[in-house]
Amino acid sequence: MPKNKGKGGKNRKRGKNENESEKRELVFKEDGQEYATVTKMVGNGWVEAQGADGEKRLAHIRGAFRKKVWITQGDLILLGLRDYQDSKADVILKYTPDEARMLKSYGELPDHIKINDTQIMEDSDEEVNVEFDIDEI
Repeated sequence: MPKNKGKGGKNRKRGKNENESEKRELVFKEDGQEYATVTKMVGNGWVEAQGADGEKRLAHIRGAFRKKVWITQGDLILLGLRDYQDSKADVILKYTPDEARMLKSYGELPDHIKINDTQIMEDSDEEVNVEFDIDEI
């Protein structure tokens, strides 16, 4: 039997998070590209995205992104528009929430695009009183 010469299999690679700590340069859109937010996960590597121009497009997640970058509903992405199909596009890049905030502050994103931030609910002093009247049911 041959000796194992590697350092592990796919389970070892799954545990690594190599690109998490790196800060990358902010990428702006060019000709033939558009900012969009993911509205729905369609499946099989496709998402439905609402572009900054107001168009709804089906976008294909390219192969390099499929297992390395997880795209969920509400994420801000950069689409590569197709010359021959206006209703379909390709996902080029997924922006982190920090990058999305920076794009908004630079004025690259229109006001109607919402950034998917996980907001921490702080403890409030207000009490919420809800009364149920079972007799009416």
